[in-house]
Amino acid sequence: MKFVSTRGEAPALSFEGALLAALARDGGLYMPEAWPKLEPEAIAGLAGLDYADAASRVMRPFLAGDPCLADLEIVLEEAYGSFHHPAVAPLRQIAPNRFILELFHGPTLAFKDLAMQVVARLMNRALLRRGSHTTVIGATSGDTGAAAIEAFRGLEAIDIFIMHPKGRISDVQRRQMTTATEENVHNIAVEGTFDDCQNIVKALFGDLTLRDRLGLTGINSINFARILAQLPYYFTAAVGLGAPHRAVAFTVPTGNFGDIFAGYAASRMGLPVARLVIATNLNDSLVRMLGSGLYEPTSVVATSSPSMDIQLASNFERLLFELAGRDAGRVRSLMGELRKTGAFRLNDAELASLRELFAAHAIGEHETEMTIRSLVEETGVLADPHTAVAVAAARAESGLGSSPMIVLSTAHPAKFPEAVERASGRMPEQPERLRLRLGQHERCALLPNEYGAVAGFIATNARAGGKSGAHGRRRTEVRA
Repeated sequence: MKFVSTRGEAPALSFEGALLAALARDGGLYMPEAWPKLEPEAIAGLAGLDYADAASRVMRPFLAGDPCLADLEIVLEEAYGSFHHPAVAPLRQIAPNRFILELFHGPTLAFKDLAMQVVARLMNRALLRRGSHTTVIGATSGDTGAAAIEAFRGLEAIDIFIMHPKGRISDVQRRQMTTATEENVHNIAVEGTFDDCQNIVKALFGDLTLRDRLGLTGINSINFARILAQLPYYFTAAVGLGAPHRAVAFTVPTGNFGDIFAGYAASRMGLPVARLVIATNLNDSLVRMLGSGLYEPTSVVATSSPSMDIQLASNFERLLFELAGRDAGRVRSLMGELRKTGAFRLNDAELASLRELFAAHAIGEHETEMTIRSLVEETGVLADPHTAVAVAAARAESGLGSSPMIVLSTAHPAKFPEAVERASGRMPEQPERLRLRLGQHERCALLPNEYGAVAGFIATNARAGGKSGAHGRRRTEVRA
């Protein structure tokens, strides 16, 4: 299978090529040239399988004819062997015909582990096969960075640089990143928002000279491999509730649109999805767009669910490509308009197509707190703020008939202890694996919201492009 850019001006790549490139050279995002289909019998056949076996069956069609296919089964076994639940992604019923899909049983207690543990291993094996080295860069609003550092720490062929917005993630999220001791790990606190960090990542990829010299690649959900590794839990959850013989709906806490786009991809592969509900906090650009057709990101608002404090959802470009009938010229035009004016408008056909499958709800801070409180009182489930936003959005959705609703629970409450205790009066218990991962000494470079400062730091500290080891490293060290 080949992968093509949403903007149509970069060469098509193999899966391995798209994995290592992450972002297309024309600024677009890679997409499969066609969606593979799973027949109903194949979907039904996922029932009862170990999670790794089910994941292999879902992911294999995207790797057909690719060198990474030979690595897939051992990578999946290794990746999910570190999870702390035998089902990996178990379902839990919270109300009649309503369920929570627990995606926080990995090493960093967040759903990002399900993809990152896979992507890191695939990438390292591909680089070792090629005899090359790469520099991974990423931006995080909290969970991506911790999951990425946990997955990539100590890998011989990769240096990893993660940016986060200073003071805008939880203490636990920060310490999961900044207490890593491996020399291939570099943390950068940027004096700005997540959207600022994300813009710097895109600018780094746009500097083709630097990109080639340092072998830059990305592990944000701009990398299609992240989307691919999130597909399996949509299938396993749906099959557990009767698919393909009945449709299911999903409500997804949404920031950068990657996780919910995996749900869309599952539907294109043949999974019967009744509805995909976009759940956001006060950063409601996607909710407003679904209502009016105008996509107009505004200033980021800090909330108790910081991983969703995003206005500019990168992965929406992938859905835009689909809504536009895979017309790359249309995507280029709209993204150019967004860059110049800060907004674009869907046409009537695109908006109608969007509304066929998607709904959206924005949940305020008070409602988030009340949902945490009511959920624990009614069900005994203690939810983190992101999960609470999704539960509240699911409660607001109607017209699903007999289709069960699956709410994606994307983080363990122990990652946001202050917010959970404030809402519920209960301090979430900290799992031992989290306590063991939080060291005492933090290492993090504090940099201004400037492309040049970040680019210079990465160029100085990366082993690719002639740098090696710790020589010349510039770090701001912070003690907790």
